[in-house]
Amino acid sequence: MDEERRTLLKELEERLGYQFNETTWLDRALTHKSFVHQTNTSNKASNEVLEYLGDAVLNLAVSHLLLEAFPEAQEGALSMWRAHLVKRSSLAFFSKQLRLDQYLLFGKSEILDGGAKKTSILANAYEAVIGAIYMDSGFDQALQMVRSHIEPYIGSGDFSLLSNDYKSLLQKYSQKTLGLTPRYYVLKESGPEHEKQFQASVMIGGEIKGTGWGSSKKQAEQEAARNALGNLEIQNRESSIF
Repeated sequence: MDEERRTLLKELEERLGYQFNETTWLDRALTHKSFVHQTNTSNKASNEVLEYLGDAVLNLAVSHLLLEAFPEAQEGALSMWRAHLVKRSSLAFFSKQLRLDQYLLFGKSEILDGGAKKTSILANAYEAVIGAIYMDSGFDQALQMVRSHIEPYIGSGDFSLLSNDYKSLLQKYSQKTLGLTPRYYVLKESGPEHEKQFQASVMIGGEIKGTGWGSSKKQAEQEAARNALGNLEIQNRESSIF
């Protein structure tokens, strides 16, 4: 590893708030397979294995943090929240916050193909960095790193900060915990044409689980889904008491 690369990685360590014992782990986490293939570098490995490891570490870390924050939550809700936090777009979001795209090594073809902007590559890089920290220092340090990135979203209880697709979240939750698919209905339209307001409801198993208003049918359905998620979680908490 040349001095210029070491300087760049030290800059990233400062952003991460973690200093590697073996900087080669961080370098490997940021090496895309296209760089290895096109440079024929025999002493350099891609980040694919660290990505695989980081995926497992990340799922365990997020599960730990969710259970720590919501010890009374139902398994279905925890699974839904975890899936939301570790999905590709969420991990790419964290990757962009850390500016990992500035440190990734690519082959020429991937550079031309815009690899540094691809959601999948950014998400993979984030997983690989978590895997690298695990290899360098173990689970506790990896957990602390994951905590520093996702705790603001867990602490607020508002997982929509990463996405506002409540309909998708509700569908996953409902199918996993109830085995049913939500159905949406427009209940009411009001206001003049240029300022229309819509009221929608969402039904699960023949019961209305949430209603919402919006300036479009889609917005009203999203609001109904958001309210339904809150109502279902309250019901689950109450049922677990008795």
